[in-house]
Amino acid sequence: MPERLQKILSSAGVASRRKSEEMIEQGRVAVNGVTATVGDQAETGVDVITVDGRSISAQRKRYLVLNKPQGHVTTLADPQGRPTVADLVDVPERLFPVGRLDYDTEGLLILTNDGDFTQRITHPSYEIEKVYVARVATPIGLRALDLLRTGVQLEDGMSAPAKVQIVYRDQRTVELTIHEGRNRMVRRMLAAVGSPVTGLIRTRIGHLTLGDLPTGKWREMTAVEVAGLQGEVTAPGRSAPATRLRSTRSPRPVGRRNDDRRAGSTNRGARSSR
Repeated sequence: MPERLQKILSSAGVASRRKSEEMIEQGRVAVNGVTATVGDQAETGVDVITVDGRSISAQRKRYLVLNKPQGHVTTLADPQGRPTVADLVDVPERLFPVGRLDYDTEGLLILTNDGDFTQRITHPSYEIEKVYVARVATPIGLRALDLLRTGVQLEDGMSAPAKVQIVYRDQRTVELTIHEGRNRMVRRMLAAVGSPVTGLIRTRIGHLTLGDLPTGKWREMTAVEVAGLQGEVTAPGRSAPATRLRSTRSPRPVGRRNDDRRAGSTNRGARSSR
C-alpha cells in the first residue's frame, strides 16, 4: 500500500518525518531512479527508494534506554569531535535520540529507529512529563519555589508551571517535573530564580525510569515500557504519578495523634452513655 515518502523513511530509521521531508526537499531522495518531491508516495517492497544513492530497507524497530553521562553530546556526529551518545551504543541499526540532553546533563535518554514513536513522544501537545533532579549553587527559598510552580519569565517567554519539591534539607537539591522541551529549560528556569544549576540528571520520561542502569550503559526497553509510553501519547495531557522522594516536612508528633485518638474515644464513650 503506497505511503508518503517521509513516513517510509521515518519507519526505516533514516530520520524523523520532519528531517526526512527536508531531505526530500534537498533532492536527496529518489524513487525508481527519479528524484522525489514532497508529497510523493511509494510502496516498500515494490518501489526502489534511495537516499543519497543508497537503497533503504525496513529495519527491526528498536527502543533503547541510555543513562547518558556528562561530557557527551546528544547527536550521532559532532563537528567539534566531542564524544556523542552514539559512541555509547553498539548496535547495527542507525538509532536516533528522542529529544536531547545538554552536554553537561546526564540521565535518561531514549534512542530508537522508530520515527513515528519519536514524533509522538516529542510533540508538545501530548505534554509527556519529564522529571529532573538538579543540584543548585544557592539554597532555593519559598519565593523561588512559588515562581517555578506558577511560571518563570525567560527570554523566549514564560515557562509552564512546574511541579517542584525539595529533595534534601539543605535546599540545594530539587526535583522538577516539566513537559516542555525548550533548550536548556531546567537550567534557565533555576537560573532565573537565582539558583544556578551545578548538576542535572533526568530521572524519568512519562512512566519510564532508569531503574538501576549504571551511568554510560544502555538496555532495551521492554514491550510493556514501549506500550506504556505509546499509551500516554494517545491521551494528551495525562499525567504520570509523581516520583516519591524523601520528604522535608517534619513528621506529625506522635503524642498529638495519640491524644486525638484518646479524645475521640472519650467522646464516643460520652455519646454512648447518653
